[in-house]
Amino acid sequence: MSGGHDQATDGAGLRAAVLTVSDGVHHGVREDKSGDLLAELLAGEGFDVERRIVPDEGDQIAVAIRDLAARGAAVVLTTGGTGFAPRDVTPEATAPLLDRPAPGIAEAIRADALTRTPHALLSRGVAGIHGATLVVNLPGSPGGCRDGFAVLRPALKHAVELLADSRDLHHRQT
Repeated sequence: MSGGHDQATDGAGLRAAVLTVSDGVHHGVREDKSGDLLAELLAGEGFDVERRIVPDEGDQIAVAIRDLAARGAAVVLTTGGTGFAPRDVTPEATAPLLDRPAPGIAEAIRADALTRTPHALLSRGVAGIHGATLVVNLPGSPGGCRDGFAVLRPALKHAVELLADSRDLHHRQT
């Protein structure tokens, strides 16, 4: 792994991660359609994408987010575990890791989704900054991921560039 000091500024080597949170996918009884879609969308924006799958377990979600950020991901997109079901704990696992929340991202994703479905009101996803990594919780459905990424996409590269400057000044890895 390179030090990450020039990831966002040289146009190459942008690193991202997709963390799928799903008991079914983790146990191999369901396809990871949302994770596949997010990986494809990120790759289309020039990111090298790392994938990870964990069950709906808060401690495993938190460990994965921390690890992916430590491995140099400029952005970690989670998919799944943001609803009302008892095992939907992605926001609870993510929020304590955030050094700085970015509520505008989650609010914009929900507002956009609300134009298509009243179920958007049930999304509890959060977004924010962990170290120099942007972390965004997205829904577990391919449609929700596609639409949420469309909201995030116009600001994503700028966010990564801003965080790379922060990484250079305060979080340089050797």
